[in-house]
Amino acid sequence: MIPYAAGVIVPLALTLLVQKSKKEKKRGVVVDVGGEPGYSIRNHRFTDPVSSHWEDISTLPELFELSCKAHSDRSFLGTRKLISKEIETSEDGKTFEKLHLGDYEWLTFAKTLEAVCNFASGLVQIGHKTEERVAIFADTREEWFISLQVIPILYNRCLKFECTVSTVVTFLCDSMFQGCFRRNVTVVTIYSSLGEEALCHSLNETEVTTVICGNKELKKLMDIGHQLETVKRVICMDDEFPSDVNSNWMATSFADVQKLGRENPVDPNFPLSADVAVIMYTSGSTGLPKGVMMTHGNVLATVSAVMTIVPDLGKRDTYMAYLPLAHILELAAESVMATIGSAIGYGSPLTLTDTSNKIKKGTKGDVTALKPTIMTAVPAILDRVRDGVRKKVDAKGGFSKKLFDFAYARRLSAINGSWFGAWGLEKLLWDLLVFSKIRAVLGGQIRYLLSGGAPLSGDTQRFINICVGAPIGQGYGLTETCAGGTFSEFDDTSVGRVGAPLPCSFVKLVDWPEGGYLTNDKPMPRGEIVIGGSNITLGYFKNEDKTEEVYKVGKSTLLVLAMLENRLVDEKGMRWFYTGDIGRFHPDGCLEIIDRKKDIVKLQHGEYVSLGKVEAALSISPYVENIMVHADSFYSYCVALVVASQHTLEGWASKQGIDFANFEELCTKEQAVKEVYASLVKSAKQSRLEKFEIPAKIKLLASPWTPESGLVTAALKLKRDVIRREFSEDLTKLYA
Repeated sequence: MIPYAAGVIVPLALTLLVQKSKKEKKRGVVVDVGGEPGYSIRNHRFTDPVSSHWEDISTLPELFELSCKAHSDRSFLGTRKLISKEIETSEDGKTFEKLHLGDYEWLTFAKTLEAVCNFASGLVQIGHKTEERVAIFADTREEWFISLQVIPILYNRCLKFECTVSTVVTFLCDSMFQGCFRRNVTVVTIYSSLGEEALCHSLNETEVTTVICGNKELKKLMDIGHQLETVKRVICMDDEFPSDVNSNWMATSFADVQKLGRENPVDPNFPLSADVAVIMYTSGSTGLPKGVMMTHGNVLATVSAVMTIVPDLGKRDTYMAYLPLAHILELAAESVMATIGSAIGYGSPLTLTDTSNKIKKGTKGDVTALKPTIMTAVPAILDRVRDGVRKKVDAKGGFSKKLFDFAYARRLSAINGSWFGAWGLEKLLWDLLVFSKIRAVLGGQIRYLLSGGAPLSGDTQRFINICVGAPIGQGYGLTETCAGGTFSEFDDTSVGRVGAPLPCSFVKLVDWPEGGYLTNDKPMPRGEIVIGGSNITLGYFKNEDKTEEVYKVGKSTLLVLAMLENRLVDEKGMRWFYTGDIGRFHPDGCLEIIDRKKDIVKLQHGEYVSLGKVEAALSISPYVENIMVHADSFYSYCVALVVASQHTLEGWASKQGIDFANFEELCTKEQAVKEVYASLVKSAKQSRLEKFEIPAKIKLLASPWTPESGLVTAALKLKRDVIRREFSEDLTKLYA
């Protein structure tokens, strides 16, 4: 009996010890800061915010050149060769373009630096002057990265906080990025999925004279050419482009500009740390996009901080680049990869996996061809991976489903800290029998995932941990903080939190009495999240009123003029950004996002509903593809618009014997609405929502919300005002 008792008691004791040690580990510690009074936390390893990981490096082009020389012969930027394009026609007559892509072809670090220098010189030779601005308008690709390094080294010193001179506008394409830096031109990034109004606004506001774009984007540019006030030159990254380009524009190819620069080299003009590197336009979820001004010092601080968080980052890693570079998350991630000597392979959300929409059946998707070790993802994409796997498991049913559910439950128990879960040989067994096929979907070599841009549900986080077999570093940051804020450490297996402050940031909670969130709340301090540090950006381009609204130094503090950047800081030299998000700090110094000021609506009887919180809770329902909760202060309940998951809902209807001509008709059937609503209520109860937080009525929608529809941003965030206008009649009927 003694051995059997030991077999039970020892694992139990070890489990309790591990759980206790995890609770006691301090990841963030309280720090005394200036500005508005609040509850402030710093990273436990750094007493002051990190500015640069390198003693003699203060700008991005210096860092890039250092990396290129250190890793000159290693593969750096990779692009897949296009073998063929085919048009397939579905049964309903719709046509789809399918691509057959080959293996990755690589530029070394040395060749990339050479390409950067050539493009930088060529830009000058085609007539682009110091006082003019450049725009890059294309999807993420290696040319984006090359271009960015070229331009900032020529002009950026003219562009200080007042932003009166020299701006480059970029709209998503990766190689051109580095070229801009080498010529000291500020890069302005704008989502390529923005509508015509936002696109014109961004180009005209920055007075762009040169646009660098792809063939597809050039056609879009030509449609609005009559509205663009200052464009003179267009550089197309594709060798073939339309012959009917606006006669007022000088059109040339990216390759020709490089050739011209190779034959007529120009010396670089490196920027200062305080010079503006990027003007990054937000996705425009609440109106016209705003341009956030980031200095070289801001971006360098974030890069330096992230390098201390991700374990064992190095030249053996391969990074899958497919998110838009106009998003600060992708920009920061690729900057880190370039710094450490990693290879970056470019792809697209439409060609990412073997089953992606634009991949020809039987050919490889990007991750299968690249086999990356590190990926960045937004929660919406990870949710789709989870839903896709679950749909396949449910479709198989029988023994396969039971085996998966059992293996998942065993691993979940282990990840939650129990020694009675699947460890050691049992873990290896389940990895081999069950999870290896799932991991192959992302190339089979992923060792670390970075998630940001929106809250990641605990259910999805656990699912990815188990099925992909990799930890997820969940971060919290904004464009205005240059992606810096907080980041969960690799050994933190908790869910629902976003980690402790990054080494470049101090994070503070300040009271928001109107919402009932105070820093003296028990058991944890709560309040509006305010971020300070060397990663805090200068403000919004040509928008001083909005800058003064959210970039603050607090009340009744001594204001000091920072000499180099002409910006206000508090009495301790810190600049603060007020995020509008509500959070609370756990005892170990990790932050949890619990609300957002703008998403909180007061109902008729005085209850407060956090729309984002409710949406996150209901999104775990298998019937939900997307959802927007709507609340009105004149009513005592909220309602929801639900974009239904076609595969899941049609599968349920078929089992129930419900006849329907198409998915649109199914979404109108009362049985379908009742089934989805019951699932939402179940999800709400699992998340412990209050009764008044659960939507009283829902409307099922058949058509997905995509950036192309204008209902969500390129980062897949809801455009609430647009959705409300688009579905105003449906919302009115729900309240009838």
